[in-house]
Amino acid sequence: MTLSSDFANVNLRHLRAIHAIWREGSFARAAERLGVVPSALSETVRQVEEIAGAPLFDRRTRPPSPTAIGLDFLRETRPVLEQLDAALDHARDRARTQSGALRIGASPSTIGDMVAPALTAFRRDYPDVPVTLHDDVAETLADMVSDGRLDLAVAGRARTSAELIQTPVGGDRFGLACAADHPLARRGGPAKLDEIDPATIIHLGAQTGSALLLAGTPGLPREMTSGPLRTHSTVAQLCLVRAGVGVALLPEKAVGLFNDPQIRFVGIADLALERRLYLLRPARRTPPWTAGAFLRALAAHLGLPGLNDPA
Repeated sequence: MTLSSDFANVNLRHLRAIHAIWREGSFARAAERLGVVPSALSETVRQVEEIAGAPLFDRRTRPPSPTAIGLDFLRETRPVLEQLDAALDHARDRARTQSGALRIGASPSTIGDMVAPALTAFRRDYPDVPVTLHDDVAETLADMVSDGRLDLAVAGRARTSAELIQTPVGGDRFGLACAADHPLARRGGPAKLDEIDPATIIHLGAQTGSALLLAGTPGLPREMTSGPLRTHSTVAQLCLVRAGVGVALLPEKAVGLFNDPQIRFVGIADLALERRLYLLRPARRTPPWTAGAFLRALAAHLGLPGLNDPA
C-alpha cells in the first residue's frame, strides 16, 4: 500500500487537534486540554485544512462548528483514533505487567496511614508489579534514595543533599507515649512537662531525627532529651513502654504504629513540637514509571495534587 504525500503529512497531532476542538467546542479549551497555546492549535488546524483543500471549521460561529466537509472528516477519522488509543492502552498494559518494579522506603510511623493506602491503590491498578518496602530512619532512607537503592521514600527530614529533593507532605506532633495504666494516661487530658519524671524516659538513638528534634527544642530540659535508657528503634521504645518500663517522647503517628490499646498517646500542653514529614526523591536520576504511578496514588490519598509535579 502506497500513501499519498498529502496523507503522509497528516499525523496524530493533527487528528488529535481537530477532534479536541470538536469535543470541547472551543479552540481555547481544546488548546488547554492538549497543553498548547491557542495560536499553535490554530496553525495545526490550518495545516490540515490546507492539505484537505477546504475549511474544516466555521470560525464565524460561536462555538466554532464543523463544516460539512469537516464533519465527514471527523466522523471518518474517529475510528482511527479510537483504534490507536486502544492499541496504545494494550501495549502499556503489557509493558506494565512484563517489566518494572517499585522500591519505596518509609519511616515506620508513616506506613499505616500514609504509605499503605497509596500502596493499596497502586496494587489495585498494577497487581503484577513487584513491590519492596524498606522501613528505616530518615537518614538511612535518604542515602538509599540518593544512591539508587530506593525509588522514593516518605520520612522525616534528612540532611540537605544535592542528590535529594525533599518535599513536605505533612506533620506529626510530639507527645508522651505511655502504658494504658500509667497515671497520666488514666487521668485523661494533656500532661505538662513538669509532670513527667525524666528518669522514666526511654530515649531514642542520638542521631535519629526525633532525638535531634528534641535536643534542639528550646526550653526542653536536657534530662528529658538524654538519659541512661536508650533504644535503637521506635519499635523497641514502644515495646518497653507497653511493658511499663518507662515512657517516651514521640510523634503521635509513631505511638499509633501498632494501634495497640495498651499504649496511649498523651498530648503535652507546654511542648509545641512537630516532626515534619517529607517525600524524598532523587535529584539527578529519572525515577521509573512505577514510582510515578505510586506518587500519583500518594498525592491523591494525601490531597496534594501538586506532589507529582516535576521538581
